[in-house]
Amino acid sequence: MNRTSAPVDAPATGTWEGLVTTALLGTDRRTPPGTSHGTGPGPGSEAPVALLDAAAVETVRRRAGLRPARAAERPQPAPKDPRPPLPPAAARRLALLLTDRPGASGGGRRGTSPDLTELLPQWLATANARGFAPPPQMLPALLDAARGRTDLRPAALEFAGPRALWLARLNPDWRFALRSTPGGGAALPHLQDDDSVRQLWQEGLFAERVALLSALRSREPAAARQLLATTWATERAEDRLMFLDSLRTGLGPDDEPFLEQALADRSRNVRATAAELLSALPGSALAARMAVRAEACVAIDHIQAAQATQAAKTSQSAQAAGVTAASGATVATPTIAVEAPHECDPGMERDGVVAKAPAGRGERSWWFGQLVEAAPLGTWSRRLGGRTPREIVALPVTDDWQGELHAAWCRAAVRQRDAEWSRALLGEPSAPEAGGPGAVSLAERAKLLGTLDATERAEWVAGFIATHGLSEAFQLLGVCAVPWAPPLGRAVVDALNIARDAGSYPWSFSGVMGLAERCLDPSEVCRLDALLAVPDEPENASPGAGGYWAEAFQRLVTTLRLRAAMSEELNTP
Repeated sequence: MNRTSAPVDAPATGTWEGLVTTALLGTDRRTPPGTSHGTGPGPGSEAPVALLDAAAVETVRRRAGLRPARAAERPQPAPKDPRPPLPPAAARRLALLLTDRPGASGGGRRGTSPDLTELLPQWLATANARGFAPPPQMLPALLDAARGRTDLRPAALEFAGPRALWLARLNPDWRFALRSTPGGGAALPHLQDDDSVRQLWQEGLFAERVALLSALRSREPAAARQLLATTWATERAEDRLMFLDSLRTGLGPDDEPFLEQALADRSRNVRATAAELLSALPGSALAARMAVRAEACVAIDHIQAAQATQAAKTSQSAQAAGVTAASGATVATPTIAVEAPHECDPGMERDGVVAKAPAGRGERSWWFGQLVEAAPLGTWSRRLGGRTPREIVALPVTDDWQGELHAAWCRAAVRQRDAEWSRALLGEPSAPEAGGPGAVSLAERAKLLGTLDATERAEWVAGFIATHGLSEAFQLLGVCAVPWAPPLGRAVVDALNIARDAGSYPWSFSGVMGLAERCLDPSEVCRLDALLAVPDEPENASPGAGGYWAEAFQRLVTTLRLRAAMSEELNTP
């Protein structure tokens, strides 16, 4: 019978703690319990022996002095996993990936061996795409791996399946799986069962309600919105914010009335989220109001354009400026003038404009950026003479407002998923400067690239690397689809080869090399054979750099071949 035990009395615990304390302090500083006042040897040569004897007796007493407790209730059997089992070769590969530990080499150079811990996420993604179930005996190792790495948890728990949640309820170390799974692994009712859906929505735990709303929103957006409306007025502010965020899935014009009501919410965060969602709908009333406000701040400076034209007519350098005086035709570049708002009125605040600027930021520029960011991008072609986004971005801006204006357009292009504006703000990847005409940081360029399709994104980054090298490309590579498209893979390998031949510091490219190991298409391995030899080092090269580069390329080749083998194992019927 399965039983647990409990100590008989409290004094035994005190005696044992006294023995432990004496062992820690030493018998020359503390007399062992039960050996003073003439009952045994005091401090001296016999004291350590007396301490060990007392500990042995106490150990037997503690083990014997236990009484049986009531038998624990047997857990319910683990649920069945209907997915097909892993092919044997893939199961052996998973065991190897799970037994590898980061830092096992003790630091320093990595050598030529692949980093298996970095391949585990890719293996899990492929296994999930194939719909396999893990061997039951590997579930504890899977849960341990997910416990130690939060980035693994979504894929690891999806692959582990329902049995992992069964185990998590029996082991406190794995309780994170219950928190990481919407609803703690509870089964959602059939979405067509209106009564069960309504009951869970009204009586379920918060995590269960979030999971229910998300599932319903992905299938029937209108039904999810209507369900949320039934309890919206009684929800807590933090819960309203989480529920409102679920409307991003399937966001459409039908959501506008509900979001307009949320603009009057008591919570500032709820109002801001509602305004952000409405601004992502170019046809919404809020977007129209923001367009009116933004148009009042941005216009073509006709006075300056006229002055430039007049100056071009009379200037002695008219020919150099492209003005043909003989024909009377003049060429003057129009200029965008900016007049930022002078106040943040209640209407602006209701529509999501945050009145208080961050520390070190001017109020007017702060308000201006929010207005432009929320205005539909189609506003600017009408406002600025029917010009295309590329032509608009190329126009000069008065009074040093260009950075603020272009940064706001970047945020608007990302929010509205406008690929044409993203292309205009990115500019040509081969432009002399690493930054586009509108993007002011690598982070913004990465976000703009996210609005393009995978092929165009890879081609743009490949052109950027071909012109500017890899020094600024790491963050851009992170938004490209895996495996990298052939043009991007070739650009990365060529740039690494150029850096090697130039005698560059090899550890400066360790991040890009690590990305290549995970993202380069394994079919590219044949192009790397010529890079495995140790190159001749230029005079100005770092000592030992050639050997490091050869080692790094050997590791890259080994990793690509391993990834090809992993994919083949998972493709086995």
